[in-house]
Amino acid sequence: MKALNRMALITAVLFTFGAASAVAADLPKIGIVNFQKVLATSSPGKIAKAEINKKGKEMEESLKARGSELEELKKTIEREALVMSKEKRDEKEREFRIKVNDFKTLQAKYKETFKVLENRLVSKINKDVLELAQKIGKDNGYVLILEQNAAGVMYFPEALDITDKLIIEFNKSSVKAKQ
Repeated sequence: MKALNRMALITAVLFTFGAASAVAADLPKIGIVNFQKVLATSSPGKIAKAEINKKGKEMEESLKARGSELEELKKTIEREALVMSKEKRDEKEREFRIKVNDFKTLQAKYKETFKVLENRLVSKINKDVLELAQKIGKDNGYVLILEQNAAGVMYFPEALDITDKLIIEFNKSSVKAKQ
């Protein structure tokens, strides 16, 4: 399936080159954007990363506290097992198993919540970057702008990289949006 998508992309690029050369004698203007760099260095990307890290630390601390409680309960049960009646020991072990299951459920819930938060923030940035790339493309006469990693670009001259320009515009637009 990926090979088919790449073939379609290559066909589109070749078609675009052919159409552009028929319209203009000069070379078509192509841009490359590194979305990972945009995420890592733009203001909105840094804000999203900070929010994701903050939420992750909160979840991690909550899980550590619960894990410590479980360890203490386990030690208590082991320490008092010899002096407890069989019924009391069985009841404590049952309580412990329930708490372990609750811990595992909470862990899975946190993992899903974290994934949803991360996807929501990254998708929002991706959408904004796509809109901005389209605007830059139209305003500056680009025939084609590719995302470096998604398009499978293995080599390109640095002159085609418009990531820094896009980051500057993205930072400006995010400041305007906050005002």
